[in-house]
This record gives sequence, C-alpha cells and structure tokens, in this order.
Amino acid sequence: MMKYKLILFLCLILNLSCAQTQTPSSKPITSVTTDELKNVVLLDVRTPEEYQQGHLENSLNVNWYDSDFVQQVEGIDKDDTIYVYCKLGGRSAKAQEKLKSLGYKNVVNLEGGYDAWSSKKQ
Repeated sequence: MMKYKLILFLCLILNLSCAQTQTPSSKPITSVTTDELKNVVLLDVRTPEEYQQGHLENSLNVNWYDSDFVQQVEGIDKDDTIYVYCKLGGRSAKAQEKLKSLGYKNVVNLEGGYDAWSSKKQ
C-alpha cells in the first residue's frame, strides 16, 4: 500500500512540475513587458483601420474579419509562441481558439487589448 502512495505522490509532483512550464492561455496585456514581446509572434487581429490608429511595435496585423484569416496565419510556425490581441479582447479570444484548433500550440490571448495597453502607456 505504501508503494502505491509513493507512486501516486511522484506522479502528482511530476504532473505539477510539467503544468508550471506550460504557456498560460491568457494574461493581462498590461502585465506584458517590452522584452517579453521580443520573443513571441505578436498578432494584432483588429481591422487595418484600427491598426493604423496605433499598434504594438513589431506586431503582425491579420484582420479577424477577413475571409482568408486562416490562410494569412499559415505562415506562422505552429511551434512559435503567439500573443494575440485586439481592441478589448473579444476578437483575440476567438482568434486564439481558431489558432488552437488549427494546431498552434502556444497561443496567449492578451486580455484588455490595445485599449488597455494604450491606457497603461499614458
């Protein structure tokens, strides 16, 4: 009986240690650092008009509403970590789910969107 408890305990520890290394599925955009953004693919899913009014540096603009959204993101490596944002967080959450369904492994929705980011900067 003690042997089974020990095995169960070791499995639990192993599981918890693996879970801590996974990329979170979402995080507040206001907690993201500029250095952190240098190591990810930054995907802005707003319209081109919204993007032109202001965007995060080095972001790739792919309009969520475009009928060829899937084709436009195909050039992104599925193993890359992708941070996706929009104006407030609704479209980016939908884009995140779509990307995950397409096999992208590390997709993080930046909660609060560009509005929260630009408010933080002021």
